[in-house]
Amino acid sequence: MLPVSRLIQVDVNLSPVAASQRSFSELLIMGDSNVINGLDRFREYASIEEVAADFGTSAPEYLAANLYFSQTPQPAELMIGRWLRTASAGFNLGGALTAAQQLMSAWTVITTGSFKVTIDGVLKTLTGLDFSAQTNLNGVATVITTALSASGTCTWNGSSFQITSATTGTSSSVTAAIAAGSGTDISAQLKLTAATLSEIVPGYAAEQPVDAVLAMANLTTAWYGVMFAASTMPTDNQSLAVSAAIEALDIKRIYGVTTQDPNTLLSSSTTDLASEMKAAAYLRSFIQYSTSTPYAVASFFGRAFTVDFNGQNTVINMMYKQEPLVTAENLSTSQANVLQDKRCNVYVDYVNNTMILQYGVMSGPAYFDEINNTDWLQDAIQTAGFNLLYTSPTKIPQTDAGVNQLINTCNQQLTQAVNNGMVAPGVWNSPLEFGTLHTGDYLKSGYYVYAQPIALQSQADREARKAPPIQIAIKLAGAIDTVNVAINVNR
Repeated sequence: MLPVSRLIQVDVNLSPVAASQRSFSELLIMGDSNVINGLDRFREYASIEEVAADFGTSAPEYLAANLYFSQTPQPAELMIGRWLRTASAGFNLGGALTAAQQLMSAWTVITTGSFKVTIDGVLKTLTGLDFSAQTNLNGVATVITTALSASGTCTWNGSSFQITSATTGTSSSVTAAIAAGSGTDISAQLKLTAATLSEIVPGYAAEQPVDAVLAMANLTTAWYGVMFAASTMPTDNQSLAVSAAIEALDIKRIYGVTTQDPNTLLSSSTTDLASEMKAAAYLRSFIQYSTSTPYAVASFFGRAFTVDFNGQNTVINMMYKQEPLVTAENLSTSQANVLQDKRCNVYVDYVNNTMILQYGVMSGPAYFDEINNTDWLQDAIQTAGFNLLYTSPTKIPQTDAGVNQLINTCNQQLTQAVNNGMVAPGVWNSPLEFGTLHTGDYLKSGYYVYAQPIALQSQADREARKAPPIQIAIKLAGAIDTVNVAINVNR
């Protein structure tokens, strides 16, 4: 029989899957606990229970994560990264042993165990390993450590063996284990061979906090906010270096830091971290003063990162918000004024038995929600424009009609900015004028989009297949933080 396709040919063309928008709701906590190694670098968590399983309940990373997840509503995702505050050692982490492989009967029969492993470039041959007197796998690891002498250690972590170099830094290393050629080979039984091990991690040199943040920025775009929670926290100068780096990143991020320096409350102090961050006018860093909680900004982040930008009336400002588990400060009016002048946030106690976060500001002249919201809008328009070009089955023509497709794409995202409460109708008070927009005009939709006609485009730009520049004006909805009320009494 003849195929119908001889007469009617039908082809199905699937369009590419559109690129997704970036998340603006994930915090990165940088810590120095020896849980995440320098090779893996970070892990992601969806609950405080998962964090506790890795770090226990006393590590700085856990304490910060607990503040983050204790917010209401609760943020959905968290990333914890490793700050290599001190140089680390190279190691070979063996594969997980099954229950049968962990039975001591499989080890006590070995009296002439052997294997080879290279540590820091030196081949070590271990022979005559006798496990007959051992009662658990920690004892097996101890026998191997003794044989390694001063070159390294062997440990049992409950599921795997690990051989770690005695040195640290970039020259510290441990290779896969191999057979020694004599005695009873246990390299595979230890699951330390190339075919059975979990991972080989090199040694790393100590790094500055800014290096750790930049390394994480290069690894993943998933996180938006970053803070430190470590046994030894970054110094003020190190924090300033992080702020400077965050300011310059192409992919937008935000850095939060908690200060416990009492000089922050002194108007005469100009060298405290809050004063220095304000002097540098960092728009992508913010600071909070807390005498009781060294990781208070985790709670700040936790509340801020619950916003669903795709919802209706969902954006928030940070003034008046709560910080569960953070002890409110008992401040005088003058101390509160000093913090306000230094653009330093604080969770504070009021005489009406309420506790609120104030002031919800960045160190530079902007509110936290302004930076957070405009970062979302930038990404939303950028991603939508990319998807228009990427998913179009035909080209977007270099015509006014083609440019209008780009404008409509921008309008869709700007409409959502109105829906979520970021943008609202208002008077354009900026001296910047373009298209038909002039200072004093009322933006009834809250935004205005203009693109120069194609006929006015330069020949060079046309030949380079560029669209005319698209200019957008938006009127932020703003927020009311303070109120003055005058009561006039007549009798």
